[in-house]
Amino acid sequence: MNNSVVLKAVGLQKSYKEGGRLLHVLKDVNLEVHEGESVAIVGTSGSGKTTLLQCIGGLDRFDKGLIEIGGESIAELSEQRLTELRNRKLGFVYQFHHLLPEFTAMENVAMPLKIRREKASVAQKRAESLLKAMGLADRVDHLPSQLSGGERQRVALASRLVLRPRALLLDEPTSNVDVRSARAIAKNNNSPTIGWIAGARQYIGTDDQSILHRPRFHVLIGYA
Repeated sequence: MNNSVVLKAVGLQKSYKEGGRLLHVLKDVNLEVHEGESVAIVGTSGSGKTTLLQCIGGLDRFDKGLIEIGGESIAELSEQRLTELRNRKLGFVYQFHHLLPEFTAMENVAMPLKIRREKASVAQKRAESLLKAMGLADRVDHLPSQLSGGERQRVALASRLVLRPRALLLDEPTSNVDVRSARAIAKNNNSPTIGWIAGARQYIGTDDQSILHRPRFHVLIGYA
């Protein structure tokens, strides 16, 4: 394993105001993720898995502690700088695919590159290469509504891998997201060694943890 740290959280705290009282969601959470490492963040519903993923991914501000993305502390970054850092180094895969319904599979995967102002020909070539590697060569011109649930999840994953992120965060992924295959695909498409971090509800024997392939567990309070 490469020892380079992709994501780091130290003494992380996060709370919300709810009905006039303070609800502590994260209490002194410490987490370090290295390149090529799989980490499953395990906990019951409401234990803070999604909140933790959003905080370490720079999508939500935290109250106290330290978060570093690729060695850079995010606490004092402006929203613009944080967005730039997040878009350059992280990828997010959610429970729902969030594909644009009016665009084809190829267009959905190429879109993040076009937003980065990559040449259209480069974006299309890389998108088609990823979709082919994921077994979707004959589906590149199909709309999301014409794809199965598993195919839509694979397109969503390809749309994150196409940016060649340093870390990929998955919020309660299902067996439709074949991360083991995606690892090989990312490697063969000149991507950096990725750290994989997933929120999962249960331990051994579930699709949530098996797709990560021998993850290191980080257990949140609230797991029963």
